[in-house]
Amino acid sequence: MADRSTMSEQDNHLTEKEICSDSETADCLEEVAFVFGEDLELNRFDGLPFSSRYYKLLQERKSLPVWKAREEFLDILVNNRLVIVSGTTKTGKNTQIPQWCAEFCLSAQYQHGMAVSTQIHPQQAVDLALRVADEMDVNIGHEVGYTIPLETCCSTDTVLRFCTDALLLREMMSDPMLEHYGAIVIDQAHERTVSTDILLGLLQDILVHRPDLRVVILTVSSMTDRLLVHYGSNVPVVSLEALCPAEVVYSNCSSKDYFYSALRLVLEIHRTKEEGDVVLFLASAQEVVCARAILQREGTRLGAGLGELVPVVWCPGQGRAPSLLGEGMGSRGTVTTRGRRVFLSTSQGEDMFWAVDSVNFVIDAGVEKRYVYNPRIRANSEELRSISRCQADIRKQLTGPTGKCFCLYPEERVLPIETSPQILETNLTSTILFLKRMKIAGLGHCDFITRPDPEGLMQSLEELDYLAALDDDGNLSEIGIIISELPLDAQMAKALLASCEFDCVNEVVTIAALLSAPSCFLEPPVGRAQEVQQCHRKFRHPDGDHFTLINIYNAFKYSQRETCTTTTLNFSVEKWCQDYHLNHRALQTADAIRSELTDILKRIELPISETSFGTKTNTLNIKRALLAGFFMQIARDVDGSGNYFMLTNRHMAQVHPTSSYGAKAHQLGLPEWVLFHEYSLSENNCIRIVSEISPAVFIQTAPQYFYYNLPPSESKDLLQHILDRDGSGRKDKKQTLTINSKADKDCSTVAQSYDRCVLQ
Repeated sequence: MADRSTMSEQDNHLTEKEICSDSETADCLEEVAFVFGEDLELNRFDGLPFSSRYYKLLQERKSLPVWKAREEFLDILVNNRLVIVSGTTKTGKNTQIPQWCAEFCLSAQYQHGMAVSTQIHPQQAVDLALRVADEMDVNIGHEVGYTIPLETCCSTDTVLRFCTDALLLREMMSDPMLEHYGAIVIDQAHERTVSTDILLGLLQDILVHRPDLRVVILTVSSMTDRLLVHYGSNVPVVSLEALCPAEVVYSNCSSKDYFYSALRLVLEIHRTKEEGDVVLFLASAQEVVCARAILQREGTRLGAGLGELVPVVWCPGQGRAPSLLGEGMGSRGTVTTRGRRVFLSTSQGEDMFWAVDSVNFVIDAGVEKRYVYNPRIRANSEELRSISRCQADIRKQLTGPTGKCFCLYPEERVLPIETSPQILETNLTSTILFLKRMKIAGLGHCDFITRPDPEGLMQSLEELDYLAALDDDGNLSEIGIIISELPLDAQMAKALLASCEFDCVNEVVTIAALLSAPSCFLEPPVGRAQEVQQCHRKFRHPDGDHFTLINIYNAFKYSQRETCTTTTLNFSVEKWCQDYHLNHRALQTADAIRSELTDILKRIELPISETSFGTKTNTLNIKRALLAGFFMQIARDVDGSGNYFMLTNRHMAQVHPTSSYGAKAHQLGLPEWVLFHEYSLSENNCIRIVSEISPAVFIQTAPQYFYYNLPPSESKDLLQHILDRDGSGRKDKKQTLTINSKADKDCSTVAQSYDRCVLQ
């Protein structure tokens, strides 16, 4: 390890010499044509001659603003362990900096590892890997690869890897010092995701232990000062030349009218027949879906002479998005097909347009919807707020100097300087679990750029303690270590772990997979909500939404088997999903997540039982397993009309209309006691993914929480009364607690034969 801790003078000299010779070679490549024999230039990464496409792309690379700083960056990288590169999306830093870091690692003969670049969105990691492999003239999956959730395209030959920030963070659980890497590029640091902020905090400590490691942070100018305060003013900064801004047109549009004003502006631009695609930034994914439907409808009413109007949805974080390097795109995203595309996007989507040179119009609504977690009531609330000045500046530079940016807000509006860090607005339970796994006893050991909210930290530690994930000293217990192995939130991981005890792993792992994937339900088309509900009614289960999800997954797998055996030409899984208004891609993702979770359970040697879905015993066991993780998310219908009182936070909520219970409430009535997966504050406070439970089983599964932590309320008094009536559990079946549903009546009877969950 001593020879890896620092570079010798000879290595430094070798590095500078190789970098210098490489730059000299690059300068004369413009005059190089195809030369055979001794003058044939070989690619240093794979040893093969360069193709003609390499030289063509090299000319494009040299025209990027970042290329002017190439020599400066490489010199700084050789002599400094940490470098900050400041520039906007169109400067080319996303594609060129990782390549130069790979060249740096090559010059050291990979003694200290390969290069890796993090992205906040999986699709951008894939797109960048494809583009960089093309520019380096190597094969994707060999010298250049990518790793995203549920998909890996790498090999032992990989010297440059693109991955999400969350995956690199998870990799630290097995490789805390990131010994596999000699250069780490943290891209999009200005987006302030939780994973990126934790990486920036932990890498500061790793650099102390690994002087050979190089860390490059890619951000925008407004974030540079904060990074310098955090890391020290002596950290070198490479500032890239700013692009010529587009013409900016401000509007006095009110914040309530921005949606339809933006759509009218899109149609007006299309009627002018000016060339160029349009990027429209809206506040949320729901608005994007609605905007696409409206533009598709209005586009059919336009004259044929205007050309086709093609809305393209691009919503980061909403599953796997279509690639911007797909069909109809040139080498850097130029249009090769007739028609005008309208890219519909939201916040955090600004950096996704690095590959598109055809955009000539940007429409910025100036607002975004953010989900902010409130630790006091353990719920997310949706807030409409102004975007940051950082986001606004990036959007203004997505077009060329001849383009236009329409800002649907007045010029005098004061915008926040930076994007609000997600670590201040999210549930920190998974973050604390990770840091505990990294054996960071005190959170002060992770030098956060922005300190998390103390109330949020305490609530997360409290939740982990309730889940038995912590021991008496505040370290991870054996259960906590197993929970940290599962790529799930702590409550769902605890439920899955409990399912091993109750012999219902096959069912609970299906529930966990479907709740971790994007929603399997498609938004109903306008005016067809009743028809969609009728289609979904086939899958409904009387015990609740968790069981409905199992029915949907089983039907999906059955349709897959039918596709392999049927002789009907028109039958396919995609068509089956379309007929039942289900999201085929989301179900595929859930299937992959389920396989991953099953493999993890087998690796850590936890028992996986055979499926027995549909039996009364299995139904009870599934509820007991879910209660082992979600005992803090219990609600009671206090008046029989669907007004649910949540026992933990003592708030009132309604069942979401898409729930199985929400649809049949007026005909069959609602269950009195339910377990819910999610509670969100909105115009109508709703609980989602709801299943009926027995109060007796709840007390039996989580007695410590009931006795010592559940806040006082009328519902708790009712539970105490039920417990007093039930006595020690040795009463006759006829004296068993009576509840609204016959299914729970059966469950409460069977429950007497079970001991308390040993995992609690």
